[in-house]
Amino acid sequence: MFERLFPRRKPDPKPLPQPNAQLALGALLVRVALADRQYRAAEVGQIDRILSATFNLKPLEAAKLRATCEALERHAPGTPEFARILREEVNYADRRALADAMWSVALVDGKQDTDEEDMLHQIEAALGLSEADIDAARKKALRND
Repeated sequence: MFERLFPRRKPDPKPLPQPNAQLALGALLVRVALADRQYRAAEVGQIDRILSATFNLKPLEAAKLRATCEALERHAPGTPEFARILREEVNYADRRALADAMWSVALVDGKQDTDEEDMLHQIEAALGLSEADIDAARKKALRND
């Protein structure tokens, strides 16, 4: 009875970490996957594989990083802030490779979605990629689809 009258307060959520290149990449991958308002298991698995390969993480470590990135994506700054972090910490060739990774997330479910493509284009532009490199990444991804 008292529980209904005086419900226990939930503890304050743990503060989110400051975004770094790892978290910014993960959050942008999650953002691409969510662009079509569906978050499929195939997309989650692809994000985990990318994080694992990119940062040499074990599968459980990659899943934990992705979970942090999901929370960060929900509550953190917009795409330009994440892209700025990556522009400052990641060289151009590696940012081009990030575009390929993001395309793999967008297409892993076997569906080409205009919302995901629009989000990808915004991210690629914010990463400072040239129009030629953006176009090449799109063509490469769609060719492999």
